[in-house]
Amino acid sequence: MRKVVLLAAVAALGVSGCTTPGEENRSDSFTADQVNSRQEVHVVNILAVLPARVQVSNARNQRVAQIGGALLGAGLGAGLGAGVGGSAGLGALAGIGGAGVGAGAGSLVPGKVMVKGVSITYEQDGHTFSSAQVGRDCEYVPGKAILVELSPTSTRVQPNHTCPAPAKS
Repeated sequence: MRKVVLLAAVAALGVSGCTTPGEENRSDSFTADQVNSRQEVHVVNILAVLPARVQVSNARNQRVAQIGGALLGAGLGAGLGAGVGGSAGLGALAGIGGAGVGAGAGSLVPGKVMVKGVSITYEQDGHTFSSAQVGRDCEYVPGKAILVELSPTSTRVQPNHTCPAPAKS
């Protein structure tokens, strides 16, 4: 029975590798359909960069937590049920209950989270616009930048600055 519990724990850890929410929403991230495709770009003049918070989906991490919790709960429930109760039937029931509790615990991971972003005010062709982007404020400075036009209403202002490397301790 220990093997079942150990296997469930290893599976839960393997499945629960968390992703970083918002990475797919960054201005320098593209989908496979956008790679190697022609997109119109414009040179814009960034006037101001202000910190912002952007709400993004955390559904992937929520699903991973639910699956990992269910696997771990099933393994632990089955192991404890069979070990304490001494019967495979009780172990199976405890495993089902453990899976439900584990999946419920995984549901506590929020479906949406707030990530760091920036509000960029820029000038293009004599008009002033604002665009919220997922990213860090050190990635943008006032001055020239490239704006990628994905559609008439969807644009991405590309970072025009490099953030300093983290200090080594």
